[in-house]
Amino acid sequence: MAFSLNRVMLIGNLGQDAEHRFTTNNTAVTSFSIATTSGYKGKDGNWVNETTWHNVVAFALSDYYKDALKKGKKIYVEGRISKRDYTDKDGIKKYITEVIAERNGIIPLEGRDSGQEKYSNSESEPGGGGQSADTQNPDDDLPF
Repeated sequence: MAFSLNRVMLIGNLGQDAEHRFTTNNTAVTSFSIATTSGYKGKDGNWVNETTWHNVVAFALSDYYKDALKKGKKIYVEGRISKRDYTDKDGIKKYITEVIAERNGIIPLEGRDSGQEKYSNSESEPGGGGQSADTQNPDDDLPF
């Protein structure tokens, strides 16, 4: 028996809010697209970014994802690649490639509020008492 593997892992940003619907047999289906970007140096020596869009389909997600899968949010998706065809309303056969997300293969990488803190570090905000520039930790501006 031959061994094969169909696995994909992506980190990207949602292109639009996820679409949630139910099949005729009442199975919850969530679909969305995410963009991944990679870069390379072009022939002229300038940096070129290339964005690829990926269609993602997930089954039986919890209600949490209705708020978490919003346009622009960064997420991690793990699943398998699937190709299928269908006939559109004009009778034209179409082909689509999708990532079928695993049951626990979607992880939002930002909070529901786009990663923004509820309060700033100023003393005038509730829960304030933030640090002044003189007392900030010197490690605060490290990139890791």
